[in-house]
Amino acid sequence: MPGPKLSKLEMQIMETLWTRGEASIREMVEAFPVKKRPGYTTIQTMVYRLIAKKVVRRARKVANFYMFAAAISRDAAQRRLVDELLAIFGGESRPVVAHLIDAGKLSLDDVEFAERTLKGLKEEKEA
Repeated sequence: MPGPKLSKLEMQIMETLWTRGEASIREMVEAFPVKKRPGYTTIQTMVYRLIAKKVVRRARKVANFYMFAAAISRDAAQRRLVDELLAIFGGESRPVVAHLIDAGKLSLDDVEFAERTLKGLKEEKEA
């Protein structure tokens, strides 16, 4: 599976970067709800881990701090998570789809979107 594995906290940090474009560590800390806000040094450590994983980069320096930006897209990270989920089920999507239906989280619009996407893929393969 391509791309690094990201923890829940790392995904929350990435979400801040995808939403804002760039953010300082202080801004990332402040993006968390007050009651569940990690400490500054926790976020700082996670950001440097994300840099090591090549999913975050230093965008620029402002005075005595850096602004950081995402180095991968939200779509790439989401694809990785979905691949990991499917791997748990041996690559089978049916158990996941069945759960989404049972939980009421799969709408008719979602099914129609899936049908259009599958038809498009089929047409690409036939061309």
